[in-house]
Parts: sequence; C-alpha cells; structure tokens
Amino acid sequence: MSTLIQQLVAIREAQKLTQSALSDLSGLSRMTIVRIEHAQIDPRLSSVLVMARALGLDLVLVPKELKQPLEEFIQAGGKYLGQAQGIDAPRSIVDSLLTDRGIA
Repeated sequence: MSTLIQQLVAIREAQKLTQSALSDLSGLSRMTIVRIEHAQIDPRLSSVLVMARALGLDLVLVPKELKQPLEEFIQAGGKYLGQAQGIDAPRSIVDSLLTDRGIA
C-alpha cells in the first residue's frame, strides 16, 4: 500500500469514519474504498483526490528540495527553528490558522 493511501486510511480512522461513511461523503462506492485501502486496485488520481477532500484534506505538490524542511516544519507544529519555547512562546502558525478557522 502506498504511503499516501496509508495516510488516508490513518486519517479516516482517526476521524472515526467507517469506509461506508467515507463512501457517503466522497461519492465513491464502499467497495472501491475497500479495494483502494487494501491495495487491490491502483486508484485513479481523481479517486484519491475525492477521498482526501471528503476527509477535509487537499493534496499539494511540493518541490523535492522543500519536502523534508516542510515535513519538519509541520511536525514541529508550525514553529520555526529557534522560536521561543514554553508558555511565553508565541502561537505557532499552525495554531493560529486552526484557531482563525474555528477548528482548534
């Protein structure tokens, strides 16, 4: 199973969605989702996009040279290297974006 599909499965499960619920949200059949998640078919890009969007995600292409720094930035919660730590630290960019959108 590709890393992308593994991530979609993990996010679906973290959101406590069943394959049937994802089917309802995405418009894909439950069997298509089962087959994609179990690597029984090689999904079309359009199917992966529909699944991602149904989970509240968007796929973004990133230049290879920016992939690792971007992953590190995301894993750090949107904090820059050298940013102050602790209770007096400014909110991270990720925290600010989530709060501004009413998600956090």
